[in-house]
Amino acid sequence: MTVPEWMRPVVGVLIGLAVIWIALVAVLLVQQRRAGRDVDWRAVLRLVPDVIRLIRRLATDPSVPRGTRWWLYGLLAYLIVPIDLIPDFLPGIGYADDAIITVLALRFAAKHAGYEALERNWPGTPDGLASLVTLARIPRSVRHTGGREETP
Repeated sequence: MTVPEWMRPVVGVLIGLAVIWIALVAVLLVQQRRAGRDVDWRAVLRLVPDVIRLIRRLATDPSVPRGTRWWLYGLLAYLIVPIDLIPDFLPGIGYADDAIITVLALRFAAKHAGYEALERNWPGTPDGLASLVTLARIPRSVRHTGGREETP
């Protein structure tokens, strides 16, 4: 049985999302065990969809600077389009570019819109946001200052 040509990109995107999700689950498990806390499986299962919703909400939030919103729209388009910097069929590293670019975009958004924008638009649990902030190394003290980082 052969897969129709039009279906290959769709299958590739679905496999990519699954691989990113599995990688995030593994990192969260390690993080939770190091912290000595129990794993909240609901929060783990919801992290990737919550991150996608966060990006969409930030991109449509009028309080986020226009340039930052355009970058977030670009990120959403990049994640949807099956053409990547590193081809997705390469085992192990094929989906790394998606994860890295997502982290960089979220850090950029936090720097230019402020951590408060992330909190305000986060659709998940507070623990999920804490895990995302830890994984992406987003400083919680960043304030919206028109693009300059300012810490209290």
